[in-house]
Amino acid sequence: MRGSAKKILAVGMLGISLVWGSLPVWAAPAWSLPESGLKLDGAAKQAHVAAMMEGLKHATGKAAPYEAPDGWTYEKYEVDGVKVEKLVNPALKNERVVLQLHGGGYVLGQSDNHRKLAEIQGVLSEAGEMYMVDYRLAPQNTYPAALEDAVKVYKDLLAKGKEAESIIVTGDSAGGHLAISLSLYLKANNLPQPAMLLLASPWTTMETNLPSRKYNADKDLILGTNNPFMYKAVSKPAYSKGYKAKDQRVSPVHADLAGLPPMLIQTGGYELFLDENIALAKKAAEAGVDVTLTVYPAMSHDFALLLPELQDSVNSFEEIRDFVRRHMD
Repeated sequence: MRGSAKKILAVGMLGISLVWGSLPVWAAPAWSLPESGLKLDGAAKQAHVAAMMEGLKHATGKAAPYEAPDGWTYEKYEVDGVKVEKLVNPALKNERVVLQLHGGGYVLGQSDNHRKLAEIQGVLSEAGEMYMVDYRLAPQNTYPAALEDAVKVYKDLLAKGKEAESIIVTGDSAGGHLAISLSLYLKANNLPQPAMLLLASPWTTMETNLPSRKYNADKDLILGTNNPFMYKAVSKPAYSKGYKAKDQRVSPVHADLAGLPPMLIQTGGYELFLDENIALAKKAAEAGVDVTLTVYPAMSHDFALLLPELQDSVNSFEEIRDFVRRHMD
């Protein structure tokens, strides 16, 4: 297990990290898909989400250094100045890889929550290698900085001999926005598409007047008004400075999506981005893309990242596993 039983909540990427007292941190066994999760409904579910967020708001302490699962390897390197983190599961010898583009409104960087999510995505995808792009952030670096960084890492994977059809691109929130933007760049430059896009609560437009931005503002306890910092980050986006909100370069939901790879979109019924997630699925389907959209009732933004213990999250993990198997096995 990781460290002692003493827990201190520490600020993470839109969520929480765990600091385990002052004892050494040992590698934990690799994550495995649980048979079931915590089953909550109605007010009890919302109270659980609210409690997690309150813990985040009042968190103190410094997170312990990240440790890869027992037997795995973890390294950091750079590709032409772009920071990359790599996890390897030596138990899997296949060529399948996960390329993770993290969320955080383009203003928050890589986090232990996303490193743990990369572990989960690797297990669900049966991928031997996971690459995490720690791209440049706004407001210092606006569009297309993050896209340029993602492109460099993707091209580097191809240069290393990775086949595009073996690359699974994952992205949550702003990372979902970046995943779609990456795929559109590849299309425009006649480069091979990845095997699929796995998108969790993707941010697809810089418009702020969609209905769910209003009627879910208070319901979305993770990205809505309950989280003032991130709510402001997506209400007045810094990354798209200098571009009109409907410009397809910063709002990929308005782009021509024909030719994009299979796409899984998971979102919550209380999601601030619900309307644009539905619009993305509809437009992708109309363009002939193999797309699956699942709306998880009464769930807030990026719930599987921040609340993996819930049954809703376990269901979403099962869906990811099945989607990957259906398109790659």
